[in-house]
Amino acid sequence: MYCEYKRQMSPGKRPLLPSPLMTSLPLLIFVVLAAAGMLTVYWFFSPPESSLAAAVAPEEGGGLSAPIYKAVPEKPVTQRLAQSPGPLRIGIIVGHRNSDSGAVCEDGLTELQVNSDIAQQVQAQLLARGIYTELLDEFDPRLNNYYGTALISIHADSCVYYNDLATGFKIAGSSFTDSSALSICVEEAYQRTTGMIYHANTITPHMTDYHAFRKIARGVPAIIIETGFMNLDRKMLTTDSYIPAAGITDGVLCFLRRP
Repeated sequence: MYCEYKRQMSPGKRPLLPSPLMTSLPLLIFVVLAAAGMLTVYWFFSPPESSLAAAVAPEEGGGLSAPIYKAVPEKPVTQRLAQSPGPLRIGIIVGHRNSDSGAVCEDGLTELQVNSDIAQQVQAQLLARGIYTELLDEFDPRLNNYYGTALISIHADSCVYYNDLATGFKIAGSSFTDSSALSICVEEAYQRTTGMIYHANTITPHMTDYHAFRKIARGVPAIIIETGFMNLDRKMLTTDSYIPAAGITDGVLCFLRRP
């Protein structure tokens, strides 16, 4: 038996072993099938050349028959907005409040009473329009470096009768900052509303160099207004005080509307 087996296993013959090609054949078949599948999917979803040409071909009117979309990589959008101004803040100095009575008439009417009545009405009218408005004393500590949209100091002129020309109002603006827009707006609105004349020739250095102008922050428009003479203009300043108050309010609103 052993000799017979040796004859069958002659030296020139060896058992058959699997070749590398036979081992890699399944992988090759998989790669070919995957590539064929990808080509099939690409062909199925790609538009025909005729439809693409029609989409970009110009129409007779010169336009395109379909929009052309350009792929743009997504980027974070940064929107630059103009800096918004700060909230409105109007300061109203009640002339002589918590300092002295101001001018006094023979019957006891004081300038402080006139100033307080008009200032409170102006404050109420501006607040009703959503504009923050605060009343300040004559020498209010808050005036030091005060910052706001505008500052108006309300006063009234003498109760003494000088002559028939002692009537009307006057305004002086701060010389430390440009207050011309505020001054012009209030002057025009007050004159239009009250019908009073502008009494420019009685403006005093106490008005042009008003103490508050030197205390508030630079850049804050500020004016002082003498609403009328407590003698000849008394009815306007007391019984009809709503009229001067409306004139000042309209002047402030005019100023706020300016660019």
